[in-house]
Amino acid sequence: MAFKIRRADYFYTAIQNQPGEGHKLLSELANLGVNLLAFTEVPVGPTRTQLTLFPEDAGKLTSAAKKAGMQLDGPHPALLVSGDDELGALAEIREKLYEANVNIFASTGVTDGAGSYGYVMYVKENEIDRAMKAL
Repeated sequence: MAFKIRRADYFYTAIQNQPGEGHKLLSELANLGVNLLAFTEVPVGPTRTQLTLFPEDAGKLTSAAKKAGMQLDGPHPALLVSGDDELGALAEIREKLYEANVNIFASTGVTDGAGSYGYVMYVKENEIDRAMKAL
């Protein structure tokens, strides 16, 4: 099974859980030249939403956040995997990490419906090099 893997740093920030707030943040980052490789958004209570931002360039994100007055928590390490959507693709990746004794403490995957997938795996800093070597 063919796949590509890369290390990516991610950052957390929080916004008000109201219509348009995510749009404002993403638009501001785009206007400041920040390209995101991945992005998640989940509620963290009745009035707040946590965003996880995976920038192509971590320095550009931190600079943009400073300009925008945005507080970031990070960077934290993750693995971004993309590949051919085949039966068992994620199981094969996870098996290699299991054999290398790497713990994935959270993950998200999605297919594009056209034969490819993307997969984000959250890994502790002290395990990232071992994970990259295993894959």
